[in-house]
Amino acid sequence: MHSTSYRALQGLVSIGGEGLSVGPFSEASRSVRPPRITCAGSRVLTLLVGILTLLAWVSPASAQPRTVTVGVVASKSVVTPGDQFAVAVIFDHAAGWHVHTNAPVVPRGWDFTPIPTVITFTTPGNLKSGAIQWPAVYEILADLAGTGRPSKYGVFADKAIAYVPFVVDAAATLGKRTLSFDVSYQACNDRTCNLLQEEKFVIEVEITAPGTLAPAAAAQPADPSIFANLDMTAFAAVRAGSGTANASGPAVATAAPVKFQVFNWSFTIDPSGPVGLIVMVLLAMLGGFVLNLTPCVLPVIPIKIMGLSAVAGNPRRMLTLGLIMCAGTVAFWLAIGVAIASVASFKAINQLFQTPFFALAIGVFILVMAVGMIGWFTISLPQAVYAVDPKRESPAGSFMFGVLTAVLSTPCTAPFMASASAWAATQRPSITMFVFAAIGVGMALPYAVLSAFPKLVDKIPRTGPASELVKQVMGLLMLAVAVFFLGTGLDPLIRAATAPPIRFHWWLVAFIVACAMGWLLFRAWQLTKKPSWRVGWAVVAVVATLATGAAARSITDRGPISWLAYTPATFKAAIDADKVVVLDFTAEWCLNCKVLEATVLHKPEIVKLLNGPGVVAMRVDLTGKNPEGADKLKELQWVGIPLLAIYGPGSAEPQKFDTYTQSVVADAIARARGPRLGSSGNPAR
Repeated sequence: MHSTSYRALQGLVSIGGEGLSVGPFSEASRSVRPPRITCAGSRVLTLLVGILTLLAWVSPASAQPRTVTVGVVASKSVVTPGDQFAVAVIFDHAAGWHVHTNAPVVPRGWDFTPIPTVITFTTPGNLKSGAIQWPAVYEILADLAGTGRPSKYGVFADKAIAYVPFVVDAAATLGKRTLSFDVSYQACNDRTCNLLQEEKFVIEVEITAPGTLAPAAAAQPADPSIFANLDMTAFAAVRAGSGTANASGPAVATAAPVKFQVFNWSFTIDPSGPVGLIVMVLLAMLGGFVLNLTPCVLPVIPIKIMGLSAVAGNPRRMLTLGLIMCAGTVAFWLAIGVAIASVASFKAINQLFQTPFFALAIGVFILVMAVGMIGWFTISLPQAVYAVDPKRESPAGSFMFGVLTAVLSTPCTAPFMASASAWAATQRPSITMFVFAAIGVGMALPYAVLSAFPKLVDKIPRTGPASELVKQVMGLLMLAVAVFFLGTGLDPLIRAATAPPIRFHWWLVAFIVACAMGWLLFRAWQLTKKPSWRVGWAVVAVVATLATGAAARSITDRGPISWLAYTPATFKAAIDADKVVVLDFTAEWCLNCKVLEATVLHKPEIVKLLNGPGVVAMRVDLTGKNPEGADKLKELQWVGIPLLAIYGPGSAEPQKFDTYTQSVVADAIARARGPRLGSSGNPAR
């Protein structure tokens, strides 16, 4: 296999031969025909279709050749208490095709991470399950990394069968049991690879009373030879207690504890069971609430508060519009959950902005809203443009503003949210969607409270010159936000992922902010005669202008840290040399990343550590398509950025932080410098 076509595997896109031609829209998205709905309903429907189209654009679901057929068969469909049976997961490969094993072993010199074959299943009540018996490994000769020397690589090929042993509890209640199996794999030939596939299977096994005779066809599989290679000793291991048991109740999937890290405070939650799930949902809501305080969302909060204040005299209308806006926020996050649960190649929120055209589309959308707020809708424009005019408090406009607020939050993550969403992305679809909806509820909660209590916004000017001035200034600031998104969308289109970013648009952002502050100062001086108000607004204007200019200068400067661009080979070389490796997962659209970089990583004591001996600082830039960087983030079982991962001989596993202080980074580097740990986690002798 040629190395370039195998690297396409890492990006989940196949090239050439029998591979795929992935376009911007899937066949499913082309075939959608929305019903005819008028007025505000049509605008809301158009928005929802647009969101789903963008998600489809990020993660296409184009058709691909059927090269592996997967099936699930039980050795018995009728059992008795104390009985045993097995379930076979059959991979039937077309000639010349194979899938990766459950634990791929990469030959020395290869610098990619294969996608393993994974089987997960639920164990219903009164059953015990044992470890999966995987099929025999078939070795192929291939040069998948382009080294020029073919190496042996183990795969599953031909007709490969995995077995799962089950034992029925001796005191099991009678009745049917439903077993659910989720199988994910990636099929490759010697030239190309298909997209990652995920399939779900459900089978039923009935527990009957001892002595009950069942028809042979119902109790045995159609082809008993399927189980010819089953290791019968596996049942003894299950009976001895090495299997996993669920005493009663509905099917429950086992779950590993989830670690939350917020600055120096860390804790672990066991998400299994109802209590664990409730805690995870509450933490997801808390993370959604904190999203409102991130740099991505803060600029639009005053705009929405002003919109609510405009109808504060009508409590019922204010509550209605506020709840519709909240519904828009929840709908967007629910759409993200649906995409993660149903689209195999979309598993992380940051994938939205890794498609440059998504950032460009958001930039254009905000640009139109900014023009409407400033008051430049004085010429005849298409009716659809007026639908996003934030000055028009309508159900459709409120819903769209809720969606916009949620969209603006996607470049940022908040404490608790990253861990909760990363865990949710690995769960069954219902839980995934529930957790992401909870993030939306948490984010929308402040606006629901403001809508329910009009007195909270009574102080905000509703009409008159002061109100218009605030709208104009906020419109100019939104114009600056639009330039930010347009610039970050264009950046990855004109450079390589490992090349330095192009940040000139930040100076344009600073210029627009300066114009907004200048207009604020000029009009405020005209509208008020009070010296205290004039001085106050002058201070606000000067501080905002200087702060934005300083931020633009800091961001466009390459900084004091000698960053290396991440590649698997560079990372491996540093680890093999027993270096402390600091991986900074960042992107040009990630404002949280910029804030942490300026306020923590660029401090002299941290710069000295990162540039010092024995430490290698690597930047993983996820601004655009960066398959190797995305694979590394996935390997760390993380969703979203920022993320700082610190490796070293003194750490048994990487230390991960999405929020951190100078002391947190310094302490983590000190721990990573410690004596090399053995496989048991104790210092190696």
